[in-house]
Amino acid sequence: MLRATVAAGAVLAALLTPAASPATSRAIERASDITRPAPESPRPAPDAPRPTPDAPPPAPDIPRLTDGHGRVLTLRGWNIEDKTHRGEAALSAITERHLRDLRANGFGFARLLVFWDDLEPRPGHYSGRYLRTIERVLDWAERYGVKVVIDAHQDVFGPAFGHRGIPEWATRTDGLPFTPHPDDWFAEYFEPAVQRAFTHLYDDPDLRRAQARMWRVLAARFAHHPAVFGYDLINEPMGEPRPDEDLPTAARRIERDQLTPMYNRLARTVRSADPDAWVFVEPTPVVGEGVPTGLGRIEGPRVVYAPHFYDTAMEAGADYDPGAGWIEAYERAVTAYPRRYRVPVVVGEWGPPDSGLPHMNRFYRDAMASLSRYTSGWAGYVWCYGGGYCAVDDTGAFRPNKELTVEPYAPSVAGTVRSAAYDAQRGVFRLAYRAAPHGSRVSVLSLPPGDWRITAEGGARVVHRQDGRAWVRAVPGSEVRVTVRRS
Repeated sequence: MLRATVAAGAVLAALLTPAASPATSRAIERASDITRPAPESPRPAPDAPRPTPDAPPPAPDIPRLTDGHGRVLTLRGWNIEDKTHRGEAALSAITERHLRDLRANGFGFARLLVFWDDLEPRPGHYSGRYLRTIERVLDWAERYGVKVVIDAHQDVFGPAFGHRGIPEWATRTDGLPFTPHPDDWFAEYFEPAVQRAFTHLYDDPDLRRAQARMWRVLAARFAHHPAVFGYDLINEPMGEPRPDEDLPTAARRIERDQLTPMYNRLARTVRSADPDAWVFVEPTPVVGEGVPTGLGRIEGPRVVYAPHFYDTAMEAGADYDPGAGWIEAYERAVTAYPRRYRVPVVVGEWGPPDSGLPHMNRFYRDAMASLSRYTSGWAGYVWCYGGGYCAVDDTGAFRPNKELTVEPYAPSVAGTVRSAAYDAQRGVFRLAYRAAPHGSRVSVLSLPPGDWRITAEGGARVVHRQDGRAWVRAVPGSEVRVTVRRS
């Protein structure tokens, strides 16, 4: 997760650019030109309302996420994490309240951060306590009907550099230097020792085997847990540049030559233990700068492209600039891969650190509209109780503008989605779909807190409502129209 600690426009320009080479300063100076296209039309007023017509489902050339019954799925939720506690206290900051509150606000998805250094503190020694703690969180998720993706998380590689992720015993630096940046931790990714550690993780046969064994342990343990939907193979992977490589060239090479084979190795491992799970794969964070990924094909079924949705300027504390074209550039970049390889998209992290700035209301409205155009879902960063990135404050009330993420939606549709859109100004969600000719006949709606009136037409009827959800049964093959209206 990118943080608001690096100067705007420089974070990802520096990301795969040699720290000591002349190309570094040139790349940083060019960052805005490389990644921010000039607006194609006059800028609108920052908070001018936009019309909210019925929106189509994700582009027809981007597949939808589906389940084993062929139902079209939409995942909406938040990351849950505990980066502070380790050892016997690992994950203790995640409580049942997290999952209960997620569901109470209409969210049915969680991306759970886990750390290899907690799971395997010594080579070949896997912590039974840690696995049981993960299972406890998954049990809460099952209780409240929340699907979970288990994310193998890393920040600045791992404990060897004062963070979390890959164990210290699996960290090789070849003696290259590392200088901590206590006021700017994301800059530590650019230290030579950290970059070299990523190279060894990707290339060394014994580390490849160790990473695969770690994933086999996780997938085998949780293959049959009803809350587990899939596995995110590594968070925000980085890499080591070659001399004088520019940003797009370095990113695409690392994604093509190192990440693609790593993902294929790990996907085979996961499927050997859990053949029914979805495998989530991420590009480098450079995609957030409008650079399409160089990832190749990940073989096998049930692959999800899972980029993150962060703008470096906002991460550094800037307000949203509606006319800068960042969302449009990101959307163009991020949709290239799923169109080419025919995989669904779920954005694994998004949300600025300061949601109270003057234009953030517009940002959340624009972001939600964009995400609805091409994704099968998203996980905001992060469901916690406090300030900064937290979704809610200590009392459980949404922090400024983050309540705009709360909308009616359809987590499961038994048919082909024609359109699905929420008009926030009118408080109306409309879903149109052609009911499946056979198989499941029941679709599910998720309703935020409040009074909602549901009507179903075209051979469909609401058959049940409970705990912020409603079930709609349709005649096979019928053209169904569902309207959810705030009372």
